[in-house]
Amino acid sequence: MTTYTIDARDDRKRIFSGHIRQGGSNPQGELLSFTNYYMERDGKPFFAVCGEFHFSRYDERLWEDEIVKMKMGGINVIATYVFWNMHEEIQGVFDWSGNKNVHHFIELCGKHGLYVIVRIGPFCHGEVRNGGMPDWLFGRPFNVRSNDEGYLVFVKALYQEISVQLQGLLYAQGGPIIGTQIENEHNHSAAQWALTTGISNLWLSQGSDGNDHMIKLKQLAVEAGIVTPIYTCTAWGGATTPTDEMLPLWGGYAYWPWIYYEHDRFGDIKEHPPTPEYVFRDKHNNEIPKSYNFEPLYTPEDYPYMCCEMGGGMTPFYKYRFQFDYPSVPAMTGMKVAEGCNMIGYYMYHGGSNPKGKRDVYLNDLATPKISYDFNAMIGEFGQVRESYRRTKLQHYFYTQYEEWLCRTKTLLPMGASEIEPTDVNTLRYAVRAGEGSGLLFLNNYQDHVENINMVDFQVAIELQNETVRFPAEGSLRLNKDSYCMLPYQFDLKGIKLHYATAQLITHLEVDGATYYFFTIPDGMRGQFALKTTSIQGEIKLEQGTVQNTDDITIVTLEEADMAMFSMQAEVSAEIVHVVAMSDALSLDFWKAELQGRERVFLTRANLLVMDGQIKLESTDETEVTLRVFPDLDAFHVISGAELVDQGTQELFTTYKFHIPHKEITFECIKVNADKVELRFTPNTFGQVKQVLLSIAYTGDIGYAFIDGDLINDNFSNGLPWEIGLKQLEERLIDQGMYIYISPIRKGSFVNSATTMAGWSEQAMERIAEIHSVRAVPVYEIIFGV
Repeated sequence: MTTYTIDARDDRKRIFSGHIRQGGSNPQGELLSFTNYYMERDGKPFFAVCGEFHFSRYDERLWEDEIVKMKMGGINVIATYVFWNMHEEIQGVFDWSGNKNVHHFIELCGKHGLYVIVRIGPFCHGEVRNGGMPDWLFGRPFNVRSNDEGYLVFVKALYQEISVQLQGLLYAQGGPIIGTQIENEHNHSAAQWALTTGISNLWLSQGSDGNDHMIKLKQLAVEAGIVTPIYTCTAWGGATTPTDEMLPLWGGYAYWPWIYYEHDRFGDIKEHPPTPEYVFRDKHNNEIPKSYNFEPLYTPEDYPYMCCEMGGGMTPFYKYRFQFDYPSVPAMTGMKVAEGCNMIGYYMYHGGSNPKGKRDVYLNDLATPKISYDFNAMIGEFGQVRESYRRTKLQHYFYTQYEEWLCRTKTLLPMGASEIEPTDVNTLRYAVRAGEGSGLLFLNNYQDHVENINMVDFQVAIELQNETVRFPAEGSLRLNKDSYCMLPYQFDLKGIKLHYATAQLITHLEVDGATYYFFTIPDGMRGQFALKTTSIQGEIKLEQGTVQNTDDITIVTLEEADMAMFSMQAEVSAEIVHVVAMSDALSLDFWKAELQGRERVFLTRANLLVMDGQIKLESTDETEVTLRVFPDLDAFHVISGAELVDQGTQELFTTYKFHIPHKEITFECIKVNADKVELRFTPNTFGQVKQVLLSIAYTGDIGYAFIDGDLINDNFSNGLPWEIGLKQLEERLIDQGMYIYISPIRKGSFVNSATTMAGWSEQAMERIAEIHSVRAVPVYEIIFGV
């Protein structure tokens, strides 16, 4: 057995305030402010969980459910870009209608209790044409992204138009907009001018005039009326960061498709390296002023370490087709928090589709799909929920439930932690965040672009002031490959001291005078809870497992099961405490929401949305749906979509079983040839379902889907089925149908120009394109009132 140690004796964190010129209050008296380490709400630590969702890339009729879906995932802040070229594509003509109606989008966020950060550009990037700059700016007699007066005249007009849309929604007006991001990656990143691509491939400037330009942009925003408590800027890669005026935000990605823009100097395609993102570092430590992907132009401990672009997925580029590894996302989240991050921000949290333009039909970056911006996000282009959503949700519940404690804890690393090579999958990666003797042990067994292995037969010893905590006290740990976890130690459970647990705490509920703590057992581990014996009154009640008592520590070892529970009473406070531990698989069905005036937990494989006194359950291709609730609902009635067929109790939960009438999604599929099919639909195709996902299995280069010559979706082939949501296209599909074309993989292709006249043609030794199957999958919805 290998024993790893870490010294956690000095867990005091230097926290101070008064020097950051950010913050403000709303008419309700709520106050946002900052220390050097975290955001505060009404003087208490506030842990923000921010997810990016671009309103202009989604059907406005579906915004509300998707916003609620984000909230159910533990998001409390939504960030969104205002892409200049989507609103003023034609000079002087602004469009804020339909899916460009940012005012309505933000209203919906506020309705459901979510804060908003608007990213107002002018330059955004976001895989948008020209990085969001309108084409009509090209070739003007001034420099963009600079303090050139000619450029600022147009920026001022843009900001004034944005401000009109935001009025009534600003925080000081009682609205949800708490923050404004100025520009994006100024002095770090640029984009191609699409007008030149394919010929001269001219790029925009990365930006000039440094801090003066960023401060000037903020001044223009404030003068236009975009007044928010917080102003932010992206800080990585040497980007301009005027910290006196803006909070610097950070990020990181496990997939870097931008490195495939060009081949290397030998003409070979690069191999994607394992990224150093999954090696623990301390990002809030003056003694380590710089580290991988963190080279601040300020003293690290003077400002909070916060993120706005952690890879919640990644979009494919033409030269890099990958099958995205969803466990990379919860691992990234855990890494950032372990490193001292007290605001996590995902790009993207919710995918979408690029809208069509009036002047330039396709508004995408030219290396990416023309329409699809699924981004492999936690919530996909058509509302699909991924494993990354379900796993990060468990973390989000913890971060926000215990924010006052967590935000004050300090990052502690073992010797050599930051020197581990990304390719080293044999050495345990671990870290601690601790404060006043209690903390979290972070274990990481995920690394991108390598083959990970199960970590077995190891122990971690944490040295405290007066004792050493060993995970576990007897025996050894196991953590299966691609897994990540946070294990508490010296943690207070309502007066009972949890010495350690080989289980990850999710959240707790107070029900009828007792407290219920919910844990998930990491993949590969055995659930064990070591408790200070003197903090427990009487015996522990346990049905599945064993209890070992000593004068100092009582160890509860649970039998392997989907769910196990034990109960105890605190010696001093007499509080009743219940511990509920779930298997890794079952915990993915865990949800938490307030309903009928109290917090409840739910277990269901369906997607759960709680809103407006209703529960919605989304079920993809499953007609039997189970919902388990604790504590039980006072009353409810099914409104639509299913029949309640059974009701009972199981462990703590009341279980409801529903049957959804099966809907056969029928359509006519006419095979034109190997690479083309025509689809015809009838009105009956779409009835009684929330969504229809068309799943296309194919071999080829790019998949294109058209309605009467209008491209409505596309897909860079990566070997997985291509999904298209059809419901929002219902009328057009019934009237005009759809056809699908697969462009071929061309082996040995070349252009033949051996002619005396202007006749050239592409020729290839082999062309590969075939549609293997097309099927339609229903997404059902059950709605019931409570």
